[in-house]
Amino acid sequence: MATDRLDEVLDAAYDCLKRYGARRTTMDDIAAAMGVSRSAVYQYVRNKDDAFRRLAGRLHEQALLRARQAAGADAPYGERLHGVLAAKLDLVLQLAGDSPHATELLDGKARLFGEICTTFGSDLRDLLTALFTEAGTAPGVEPAEAADICVALVVGLEPMPRARELLAPATAALATGLLGAAPPPGTHPLPPTDRGTS
Repeated sequence: MATDRLDEVLDAAYDCLKRYGARRTTMDDIAAAMGVSRSAVYQYVRNKDDAFRRLAGRLHEQALLRARQAAGADAPYGERLHGVLAAKLDLVLQLAGDSPHATELLDGKARLFGEICTTFGSDLRDLLTALFTEAGTAPGVEPAEAADICVALVVGLEPMPRARELLAPATAALATGLLGAAPPPGTHPLPPTDRGTS
């Protein structure tokens, strides 16, 4: 029950963040969004900074869980790679689509969220490195280098207007080059439903 209430607090904090940004949001705003007293909110978080840190942690943990599920799926490596990269891209696009203020949760240099963002990036890189270690990489490419290339690709796609559409062909090209095995003629390393959609 306490977890449900904490989720309600974090949902309310997110609503306020989207409207006002982290600096302008107050505990009164969060309480009003929940329809409770400010003292009721203090039962679950220490202050608004704590609420926003927990919110950032929750969103990054959810994205990392999706990435881990994709990496461990019983599927071809190209498809698994696409799933991992889509988890990161979807996090960024979701927040950017919700509000310019919501992207504050992605700021690796921010006092409140920096450590969470840095840990997420490191965990994602480790996950990709493990995937490339398992799959094998093209000659001259180390698994950690392949992981860095993939992260750079997603970061490059994030501001693009058609980022989701571009992820599938970009991942297919990466899978072909980094995994070192070209797909047979007439095939594609990703399922047809993933190509150019999303």
